[in-house]
Amino acid sequence: MLKALTVPALALASALALGSTASAFAATAPTAPAPSASATATTPAAVVGMDLPSAVKPGDAIAFSVSAPAGSRFAISSAALDGVRITEGKGGWTASATVARVKDGSYGVSLTGTGPDGAKIRAAAQLKVGADAPKPTPAPSTVHLSKDFGRPGDQVVVTVRTSAKDAYVSSRAFAGGHVGLKGDGKGTFTGTATVGADVTTGYYGVDAFAGGTKFDTVKFSTEAAATPVKPHVDPNLKPLRPAEHQKPKGSVNTGQAPAATLAAAATAETGRG
Repeated sequence: MLKALTVPALALASALALGSTASAFAATAPTAPAPSASATATTPAAVVGMDLPSAVKPGDAIAFSVSAPAGSRFAISSAALDGVRITEGKGGWTASATVARVKDGSYGVSLTGTGPDGAKIRAAAQLKVGADAPKPTPAPSTVHLSKDFGRPGDQVVVTVRTSAKDAYVSSRAFAGGHVGLKGDGKGTFTGTATVGADVTTGYYGVDAFAGGTKFDTVKFSTEAAATPVKPHVDPNLKPLRPAEHQKPKGSVNTGQAPAATLAAAATAETGRG
């Protein structure tokens, strides 16, 4: 009887022990969070914007980059832009357009549409037209001499190309020092310089001016005029009178003695023999 009673008791004790352990484990285990509405919210869209040129003129063809999430759908509009085209490439969005024939001023450019998640996207920017458009940088002025060497009296053609309204050159190598140039109305000025009579042999600088400002100096070499050499004449030397002229005896310009002298010499030689 004791054994019969003992086995069920042990089984009951074991069951109670296991039940208490399971209950304790369940109490200390973390509870899984319940699903919430925020878990299904979309990721916020990337920053949306347009990188417009700083200033443009009516009629200019422009292109600019646009920041927007890939897969977005949007449009760009402005009173200052015609024919806006939007292209999506691997590097992002690009827009192109033609600046409308509008008055000078600042005009708004707006972007409106939806992102890939359906959320609305928008951006705004300002475009300056006309007044603040960058002016072209003028080409640098240049000077050219038809030759870089001259003697007194030589002429040298001077050419200056510039966007200024006037031009000239100056140099101590040229007669008068200042050489004015005449323009052709297209930015080219020309003139002729004459090498001065008093230049010395050496180098001179030719300064070129455009709009009253010196922009270059070129080197010009000169050779002074040769001084003519006058023959020396002895003032005490007077020409002979015709009566004072003497007629040479014997052969002239042969190097021989007179004939009489030669005959006498021959006779003397015969007597010795």
